Amino acid sequence: MRRSYGWMLLVALLWLALSPATAQSPYRVLVPLVARSVQNPLFSGEATYYLEADGSGACLFDPIPGDRMVAAISYLNYGNADYCGAYAEIFGPQGSVVVRIVDMCPDHPGCGPNHLDLSPEAFDRIAPRAWGRVPITWRVISPSLSGPVQVHLKDGSNPWWLAFQVRNHRNPVAKLEYRTPQGQWVQLSRTTYNYFIRQCNCAGGEFGPFTLRITDIYGNVLTETVQFTSFSSTSNSPGELVNGIGQFPYGP
Repeated sequence: MRRSYGWMLLVALLWLALSPATAQSPYRVLVPLVARSVQNPLFSGEATYYLEADGSGACLFDPIPGDRMVAAISYLNYGNADYCGAYAEIFGPQGSVVVRIVDMCPDHPGCGPNHLDLSPEAFDRIAPRAWGRVPITWRVISPSLSGPVQVHLKDGSNPWWLAFQVRNHRNPVAKLEYRTPQGQWVQLSRTTYNYFIRQCNCAGGEFGPFTLRITDIYGNVLTETVQFTSFSSTSNSPGELVNGIGQFPYGP
């Protein structure tokens, strides 16, 4: 009898070790091949508001009528227009709001690291306007957007000096590349006023269509070919906005 019970106990232990319930135990740890945060990091700072917020500013975006959910970011974070066009979710003392970054809060004592200067309407979502200055946390997000990315050709552009700006992009733009008529990709220099510059020392100039490769901060890539109807060799461009065909996917 003792041998029989011992044999049965051994079988039971083997069955437990190999059963699906044990293999899927909640104590089992699965290590992912690539570790990636679920959300972008939170920054801590302060928020104020400015009455002139209309969508224009250092990023050289045109005002969008009715879109007052905009903000200026501290000059300490602005970098080389790195946040221009990015969307930020802000958490304040009495609520939250999503804004588009369109301007730079200038160098003065009231605009420290991670500071956001909001439109009055956006400030109203997080605190009473009478408070004037409040502590916040915020992070970059990927919002729902309608339509594809857009490319703006700056006024004054010509076949030998081209200035491109990306608009309506779900995620912040990390770099812009230009395909030359010879088929080579070259990375364009970004300016603090949020345009990417292509300067051609070629004799005949470049007239388009222009093929651009846009990369966001997560490594997603869009390739867009655009043509500007107002562009000619006889005069500088008055500036023109055209639609692309793609849009970035949602970030983390």
